[in-house]
Amino acid sequence: MRFIKSAIIEMIIAARKGRTRFRKTKDLRDIMTTYYMEAKTAGLRRKKVAWITSGGPVEPLIAMDVIPVYPENHGAMIGASKTGVGLCEKAEAMGYSSDLCSYARSDIACAVHGGGPIGGLPRPDMLICCTNICGTVLKWYEIQARYFQAPLFILDTPFCHVDYTEEVSRYVKRQLEEYIVFLEEVCDRPFDHRAMAEVGRRSIEAQRLWQAVLDTAANRPSPLTAFDAFFYLALIVTLRGTETAISYYRWLLGHLRDRAARGIGALPNERYRLLWDNLPIWPRLRWLSKKFAEHDACLVADTYTSAWAGSLRYMDENSFLESMAEGYTRIYLNIGVDQMARQVIAMIDAYAVDGLVMHSNRSCKPYSLGQYDIQKIVRKERGLPCLVLEADMVDDRSFSESQITTRIEAFMEIIKERKKGS
Repeated sequence: MRFIKSAIIEMIIAARKGRTRFRKTKDLRDIMTTYYMEAKTAGLRRKKVAWITSGGPVEPLIAMDVIPVYPENHGAMIGASKTGVGLCEKAEAMGYSSDLCSYARSDIACAVHGGGPIGGLPRPDMLICCTNICGTVLKWYEIQARYFQAPLFILDTPFCHVDYTEEVSRYVKRQLEEYIVFLEEVCDRPFDHRAMAEVGRRSIEAQRLWQAVLDTAANRPSPLTAFDAFFYLALIVTLRGTETAISYYRWLLGHLRDRAARGIGALPNERYRLLWDNLPIWPRLRWLSKKFAEHDACLVADTYTSAWAGSLRYMDENSFLESMAEGYTRIYLNIGVDQMARQVIAMIDAYAVDGLVMHSNRSCKPYSLGQYDIQKIVRKERGLPCLVLEADMVDDRSFSESQITTRIEAFMEIIKERKKGS
């Protein structure tokens, strides 16, 4: 299991390099190491493992004592460990297009050829695919279900261009009922509704704490950056619905509030505040963190990590199973561009940012295709400078240091001149 630990270590150190370290980073490392070890040894303890999409309804799995594993998280670890290019090339040699999502390519190649930072994911007993993040996951999970000969459940969430209708509600709720039946059949036991209610309560509490953690960045200077949030996100994705996530985020929130009260910033000299849009560029987090820090620019918030608490307004802890349909349908990537832009503007105001950095991610079309429209709306409504960086979340072949350096420097000059004139 040393491969698991080294991968987690590298991911967290990459974000923390050159800045004040949190003393409980090791605890998070240990939590995630234990999580992957338990998943890898699930069969020895007669527990089942489910592969699930990052936006999928995980709480019923936890209620049924099934260990959820996230191929997208695995893709992020592959990217952070800089093993993505080799795995993507193997997938391409298998016949998969280089235009496909690099999470999917690296995960498919890893399943067949092995490798990656943790030697691949544990064999799934079932796969749960929710289409609320993209359409790629549908074929990706079908491929893996065939390869592992494991049952697959697909939860289809219609795109909410404008609103969440009664027809959509009935459609998704009916599928959630089928999801429960699917779990009962695979696990060969009745669904535990009492456990589900408790897991739902814990999930909502963890999401509230996570949002409160992110909200500490509204302080000036910010006690954390988006680069920190990318890694502290791990628990709200993999372990939401557990006391482990609640306990850790409760500590983290207290720690960040204490830092904010004492005026301790994540950057030694925060002068400019930025908002990040889209997934991280995992292989280049250390490089990007250093590059922005050279300009005393702190990425105080991002649309990616904020999405994990974005459905709170639709969730009811007293009726979690019923409210899950709306909460899992109305996530950030499943709404219209105008709604996305409103959320971006709300974040600009909440965190008092000076500019918007948009990662035009060639792997994630749903996240990237509306960015230029959002950019126009932001410029019109708030007049902020916007920077677009073309790259990929895992495949480092799409990253040009010289080009991105030039763009960052020009962007920061615009912000500095704008601040001088204000």
